[in-house]
Amino acid sequence: MSKLTEMDPRPIGAICHKINVTWGDCDPARIVYTGRLPWFALDAINGWWEARLGGDGWFQLEVDHNLGTPFVRLEMDFSRPVTPRHPLLCYVWPEALGETSITFRVDGEQEGQRCFSSRSVNVFVTSYAFRKCTPPADLREIVLSAIPEPAR
Repeated sequence: MSKLTEMDPRPIGAICHKINVTWGDCDPARIVYTGRLPWFALDAINGWWEARLGGDGWFQLEVDHNLGTPFVRLEMDFSRPVTPRHPLLCYVWPEALGETSITFRVDGEQEGQRCFSSRSVNVFVTSYAFRKCTPPADLREIVLSAIPEPAR
């Protein structure tokens, strides 16, 4: 994967997931503890699923649809500290859909400035057997319709 940069454009169809950063998210330096930032990105991806699947997120995919999406890769670049002064707006979209995997991008911004960018790759599995699988056709269509045109 290529290095994430400030110049990477955010596609028009990206979902905005708002996170209210609190004092409890911070370390002694009064900025968000580094370990919280991947959690924020994962929360935003769950928000993307909920927005695209009519309220169903990872829990419902796993429990009700026997479809898991465990992570096989996570990368994150940091450019500015995140603080509790402003809401953290996480823009999330799928960048790619393989036969059995999905790649998500999440850009976290405060006050119009990018604080971090992440990419993650998840593999589709049948939950009960924990075996790799292809996503159902209807889910595949939902994801494909959200991938920006040049990436398709």
